[in-house]
Amino acid sequence: MRSGGWTRDQLILAFNLYCKIPFGRIHHRNPEIIALVKAIGRTPSAVSWKLANFASLDPSLRSRKISGATHGAKAEREIWEEFSGDWERLAYESEKLMIAVRHEEVVVDESLFPEGRTREAIVRVRVNQAFFRSAVLAAYDLSCCITGLKIPELLNASHIVPWRVDLKNRTNPRNGLCLNATHDRAFDCGLITITVDYRVKLSPLIKRAKGDAMKTFFLPYENCLVTMPSRFRPDPTFLRYHNEEVFRES
Repeated sequence: MRSGGWTRDQLILAFNLYCKIPFGRIHHRNPEIIALVKAIGRTPSAVSWKLANFASLDPSLRSRKISGATHGAKAEREIWEEFSGDWERLAYESEKLMIAVRHEEVVVDESLFPEGRTREAIVRVRVNQAFFRSAVLAAYDLSCCITGLKIPELLNASHIVPWRVDLKNRTNPRNGLCLNATHDRAFDCGLITITVDYRVKLSPLIKRAKGDAMKTFFLPYENCLVTMPSRFRPDPTFLRYHNEEVFRES
């Protein structure tokens, strides 16, 4: 196994993995960690240690005592800050590196390209959407933050500030919520929102709907606290935007 300092590419790969592995599965026996170990020539314990150092920098985890963490070495802090400054660019860079070390390829149906869009632009969107989904679902341990539903096929990574509005935070996990498909659609339409104190708020529009489905899927959750993620807690600034610009008050 390689010794010596970590390269920037290796640190970016480790941070990519930190984002996408549920918190309770960051250990040296995790198959995803072992696969990265083989790709970059590090030991399982070394990679696990780096992931623990990244965890120590996460504001959502500051209250936890993280085993093995050294409160984020300088190199890890620099990578964390680089991602935080431009999630869109760094998520794509990290995914490209991961695809390369795994000897994979992004397959795109070129017949579906919108007019005027290049292959690179389509690939970038697809890759970043996949990163965002993986990071958000991992943060919530594959569970809807409103209902607790744990069926991955029925879960979405919902943008708090819409994808089209904030380029740099499109792939920021703190701009995401893990929601089941029904509540994801309602959130996207502004029929529900999550307040800055992390409670579900229903729009008057949806409360006027009739039928048992309304009573089953929405009314029981009004004003309830959502389940907090293990990391990447939703940014109140993003929630405030959704409350004021997307949520439908009437």
